[in-house]
Amino acid sequence: MQADSSSKARVVKVWDPVVRSFHWLLVLAFAGAWGLGEWGPNQMTWHFYFGYTIGGLVVIRLIWGLIGPRPARFTSFIYGPNATLRYLRHLPTRNASHWPGHNPLGAWSVFAMLGLLILQVLTGLTSDPQDFINVGPWAQYVPDSISQSLSPNVHETISSVLLIVVCLHIAAVLYYRFWKRENLIKPMITGKKIVKED
Repeated sequence: MQADSSSKARVVKVWDPVVRSFHWLLVLAFAGAWGLGEWGPNQMTWHFYFGYTIGGLVVIRLIWGLIGPRPARFTSFIYGPNATLRYLRHLPTRNASHWPGHNPLGAWSVFAMLGLLILQVLTGLTSDPQDFINVGPWAQYVPDSISQSLSPNVHETISSVLLIVVCLHIAAVLYYRFWKRENLIKPMITGKKIVKED
């Protein structure tokens, strides 16, 4: 849905408390896990705790994506290539889209982040850096070639990719705020969003 000047605007409740809490708790947990992973102490206990928190949050979001209110359900923001391309054609315009829920570009980023976070948590749980301290609790259940080489290397790579995705997410929020004059942060705090309809 692309809004124009003739559209009527109304405020609707889009993001429920579970989605909003998930978003902001994930921000804190990811920042903590990433920061400790990069600059933390050699004993990564708190990094592990933040990782467990991220894992729990992702599980809750996956469940909520199946049984939550309509805007939270994955089925409400699965867009094909054609819908995504149509949306991208209007992206450079300065008009706010006031999309009800996740727009196609945002939807793809949600699925990408969730997929990366799942892989990140799994590789953390199965990682064994052979320092006898920071061994993942599931490392004993996978072959040594995975726990001692694949998991740590993939975990570190995904960490870098996630940081890039997070930076792109922040850049997109700023782009919408200052170029398209659409505030995407406020709805994730209040749950309410302006939606324009023909």
